Amino acid sequence: MTTTDPIASLLGSWASSINVYSIILRIFVSAVISAVIGWERSSKRHSAGFRTFIVVTVTGTIVMLLDIYISMLFGAHLFLLSAAAIVSVARIATRSLFFNSRNQIMGLTTSVALWSSCIIGMTLGAGFYTVTVVSFAALLFCLSRLPAFEFYLKNRSNHFEIHLELKNSMNLQNFVTTIRRLGLFIDAIEMNPAYANSGLSVYSIAISISSAELKKYKTHSEIIEALRALEYVYHIEEI
Repeated sequence: MTTTDPIASLLGSWASSINVYSIILRIFVSAVISAVIGWERSSKRHSAGFRTFIVVTVTGTIVMLLDIYISMLFGAHLFLLSAAAIVSVARIATRSLFFNSRNQIMGLTTSVALWSSCIIGMTLGAGFYTVTVVSFAALLFCLSRLPAFEFYLKNRSNHFEIHLELKNSMNLQNFVTTIRRLGLFIDAIEMNPAYANSGLSVYSIAISISSAELKKYKTHSEIIEALRALEYVYHIEEI
């Protein structure tokens, strides 16, 4: 089996075919690139880290190699092992999602990255070295560099959600009045049951910026900092 992959062409014909050396190369490269992605996730204290990404990506590479070998041996072109691996990793990734006490979905980016790494491992197992390198670089860039840009865009959008802890439930009306005076609009208010016995009144509040001046000059961080100064606010943060 041969390919027209540019990197494979540079390495030689042996890299395009299925042989001991190409198999070793693909598994080795799979382990290296997944280790880099796993390290990036581990450095940010995510649950799926170094070892998990290596195992998932290398497994993707191996099942693709097996599917190609079976295809060459029996003339079948179903690639059932690869399909099963994608579904299995997707299910594992979905189960790693959870809600924290602020009703936020946690682990979504890492779960998707785990699934993507499995597919990248399969492209490497298929001998698409160039696609693998480009996909790996794109995934690593998204995980390591885009969060700062995402935060910038989020901090300047006209809609945001806050986690609010009030010292007393009677203060909610005062807070709503203050919000409106600042030129903000409350889209939804939901009491958080996770803090039912804490002695605090805790809410998740969706807010829209209706004031033209606030839209132009204020970021979410500045608005929240101003609200934090209210004497009846125990804690407030954006979610």
